[in-house]
Amino acid sequence: MSRVTQSLVLALLGGAVLWISGFSTSYLNYVKPGFRPFLVGAGIVLVVLGVAGLFTRRKHDHGHGHGVAWLLCLPVFAILLVAPPALGSFAAARSQAPALPRQDPGSFAPLAGGGPVDMPVGEFIGRAWDDDRKSLTGRVVRLTGFVVPARRGEWYVTRMQIACCAADAFALKVLVRGLKAPPRDSWVEVTGTWVPHTFGRMPNGLVYPELAGTGLARVPAPAEPYE
Repeated sequence: MSRVTQSLVLALLGGAVLWISGFSTSYLNYVKPGFRPFLVGAGIVLVVLGVAGLFTRRKHDHGHGHGVAWLLCLPVFAILLVAPPALGSFAAARSQAPALPRQDPGSFAPLAGGGPVDMPVGEFIGRAWDDDRKSLTGRVVRLTGFVVPARRGEWYVTRMQIACCAADAFALKVLVRGLKAPPRDSWVEVTGTWVPHTFGRMPNGLVYPELAGTGLARVPAPAEPYE
């Protein structure tokens, strides 16, 4: 590969990183918002190095292998033209949530107001399992997430949670009862009340908290799809 081709590929790659992190929110499909400054910085460095290489004459550059070298540009064009979407129902259906530590009941703030309470899916799960005061009892909540089909025509309202990037994502699911399942992967706001569990001890296996649905609305996918 010639020096010119190397530099051009480097500049294109840097431009792609800059585009998705500095001029769009596409990077949120892959990493948490806090990584944006690092992505922008990395993109700038790659562009500067690539442009500097284009204007630096190198001796003994015979230009062999240009055809193969241009294949390295295909991933760059894929990022710009066909950016992969955020993780959805396919990943969520195959996700095994890690064993999360029990949350301190005192960490849950009192639920204010008498209307529907907008709540992250993760907080709903935490309150359902770990809040000894059972603050969800009788309260109408509103959860936002995408649809993952379950058995017997039921479905989950779901969000993926990440620690740093999509590679470590796992699914947060709440089983919705009483409402017809919307299309797979559609984003919804579902309103309802918590269904208290009836078992004394947590059974073996993966158990999801339940929501008795009373209202449903389709919504656009959020710019930040992960919790």
